[in-house]
Amino acid sequence: MNIIVCIKQVPDTTEIKIDPQTNTLIREGVESIINPFDLYAVEEAVRLKEQFGGKITAISMGPPQVEKALRETVAMGVDEIVLLSDRRFAGSDTWATSLTLAETIKKIGDYDLLLFGQQAIDGDTAQVGAGVAAHLQIPQVCFVKHIESIENEKITIQRLMEDGYDRLQVSLPAAITVVKEINTPRLPSLRGKRNAKKTLLQVKNADDLDLNENDIGLNGSPTQVVKIFSPDIHKNGEKYELPPEELIEIFYNKLKELGT
Repeated sequence: MNIIVCIKQVPDTTEIKIDPQTNTLIREGVESIINPFDLYAVEEAVRLKEQFGGKITAISMGPPQVEKALRETVAMGVDEIVLLSDRRFAGSDTWATSLTLAETIKKIGDYDLLLFGQQAIDGDTAQVGAGVAAHLQIPQVCFVKHIESIENEKITIQRLMEDGYDRLQVSLPAAITVVKEINTPRLPSLRGKRNAKKTLLQVKNADDLDLNENDIGLNGSPTQVVKIFSPDIHKNGEKYELPPEELIEIFYNKLKELGT
């Protein structure tokens, strides 16, 4: 089984900086980590490889510093790593990012399953996995909490819902995004760390992927960031220790005051 897992390097939540001119996150020179949700996708890919054999390819898009994140996935069990790095990719929204990843996957060709984390902690859109599947025109399932089986070119999964889970079966190749309930990511092994140092990093740009400049980066992004800022934190509150019926009346009156 050949698996492709897409990861993202994100700013550490304690180190977020904003460019006042472009209203976008400053990534250069900022301490970064692998998007936490993506670690569950990497772990699930490694478990599937251990069960079915094959290989895992990890892909990420970003500046050269993303190499560190990709090598961390090798230490966990990934076989090949691909970095999409080109200034023309800068400013990509979820649409342009999905297109770039999809075109890369087309170039790779032989794959059975695409794995993504539920969402990225810097954007929280949860759109890229579904977007890649749409560009590739393959089945996709989001919020997967468990993979039950893979056989006869079909995958049976459990999709997390608010009141339980759905049990679904889709044909391969397919794309799935996973939630943290699916597993516990392993720590890198010593052998994995050694492999991470010597694994060849494949770096690709827009020309390698035959992408038109009007379809990528800011030019190819139908959504634009108008403003980004850190919200003010308010800690005002009131505490009541009253019988339930009185609390309900107070709560109701508060809502009326707020006009809700």
